[in-house]
Amino acid sequence: MRRKSKVVKVGEVEIGGSSLPVVQGMAKTDPLDVENIIDEIKALQKEGAKLVRIAVPNIKAARNISFIREKVNLPLVADVHFNYRLALEAIDRGIDKVRINPGNLSFKEIALIAKKAKENRIPLRVGVNSGSLPKELIKKISNFKGKKEERIRVIAEGMVDTALNCIRMLEDEGFEDIVVSLKSSEIPVTILSNKIIAEKIPYPIHLGITATGPPPEGIIKSAIGIGALLSEGIGDTIRVSLTGTSVEEVRIAYKILKHLNIIDSGPVIITCPTCGRCRGDVEVIAQELLKVVEEIHFPIKIAVMGCEVNGPGEAMEADIGIACTKQGGVLFKKGRLLNKVKKDRILEALVREINQVEKELKENLK
Repeated sequence: MRRKSKVVKVGEVEIGGSSLPVVQGMAKTDPLDVENIIDEIKALQKEGAKLVRIAVPNIKAARNISFIREKVNLPLVADVHFNYRLALEAIDRGIDKVRINPGNLSFKEIALIAKKAKENRIPLRVGVNSGSLPKELIKKISNFKGKKEERIRVIAEGMVDTALNCIRMLEDEGFEDIVVSLKSSEIPVTILSNKIIAEKIPYPIHLGITATGPPPEGIIKSAIGIGALLSEGIGDTIRVSLTGTSVEEVRIAYKILKHLNIIDSGPVIITCPTCGRCRGDVEVIAQELLKVVEEIHFPIKIAVMGCEVNGPGEAMEADIGIACTKQGGVLFKKGRLLNKVKKDRILEALVREINQVEKELKENLK
């Protein structure tokens, strides 16, 4: 069961409430390169990002927001650190949301941002990272000598306290248009801190694992951390963070949501891991199928199984499935046996039936 939170609007996008988790992208282009960052934002939107965060490291970048805002039609989030004036400028330039970090801005500075945000109906994300906590907390963590589990709890509780202190200050200022995120490069810290704060606040929670590294390790860490929290109903927006392209980050975010059955988004290909009983070249078939289904956006479940042990069962549960045999394969469609297929015709038969299922799904939507 999903945790219920208040609704926060970023432009026309609703976060929290009964809405499904929103996928956020982050542009990696230098914000001074206006033309290319606009192209990147449009590519992220095409991939399915509902809002895009951009770094605002200096006043020129903040001023460029007005030019970027004119050319894109999805909500933009300003990522601001150290200098509160950048947030004020970003709001003046038409930003839709501001991410602030209480680890490197004073409460006085945050209060000034909140005042202007409230005047312009702009939400704030209170983003706490384990790598940029208040100095006294960093010192406590550095000097900690206890067990690993105890250290994890100290960091997680410190992150929660940092976020709660900032939230209470904002509430005292009459500002409640808040999204909260607690991120660490350590998965257990991220999971624990979000579980704790989810019980203490009514606001939407943004999920992510920070500094995950390049794929495949970065994908694995993101899937474990984000997936673990989503599976417990925690999380209203997500952003996958990789040392890779921003488009790949959005693509992986949707795969996490898809494989948790939170959304229906395109085909799912189920394949066996293969073993000594395998009767077909499952890997080659699967790789070819990935190319075929790349442009399909309807939810189709496809199974490619290498032998008769679990093959028929898995294949029968799919929309389209093949269970390999010595002679070729047995083709199933929506639980019923269609026919037997020769080895050199397996891919052809699968593609033909996939196209037919896609056609049927399109017809049902008319």
